[in-house]
Amino acid sequence: MEWSNTLIGAGLAALLCTGCAAKDKEKDKKPEVNYAEKIKLIEADKAFSDLCEKGGMTKAFIENMDDNGVLLRPDHLPVVGAHAIDYLIQINDTGFVLKWQPHNAEVSKSGDMGYTFGIYSITPSLADTQLLGTYLNVWKRQDDGTWKFVANSWNEGIGNPL
Repeated sequence: MEWSNTLIGAGLAALLCTGCAAKDKEKDKKPEVNYAEKIKLIEADKAFSDLCEKGGMTKAFIENMDDNGVLLRPDHLPVVGAHAIDYLIQINDTGFVLKWQPHNAEVSKSGDMGYTFGIYSITPSLADTQLLGTYLNVWKRQDDGTWKFVANSWNEGIGNPL
């Protein structure tokens, strides 16, 4: 009897060690990157910028914002959904050109959420200057397969490279 208890105990210990080894392998495994979806998201962000540059900021933001989209702006509380549209409509975007270039994107494993970030530039019409900053867009895939942003945030200035 003592011998069989030892054998059962050893068997259980072996099973536990096998499970631990499998979990360690899972931890070491790098997440899979769906490059095709990542490229589609970067292309959506570039198309958003192109529309902003050619059609104006208000039009581009309204067309690319999810119904529950959030705008995060300096010195403002978050502006959400219909209030965000009202906020955008009040902006006179005829005195400047806003455009940006995404530097990277990530898409969730499920493929329904993602984010892009990069550098934006604002060029005022009446000044010989260009203002630069960083931005972040969080995206949600729509039922029709297109991407719309659910959150947009930016920071003025780019400072010194790290």
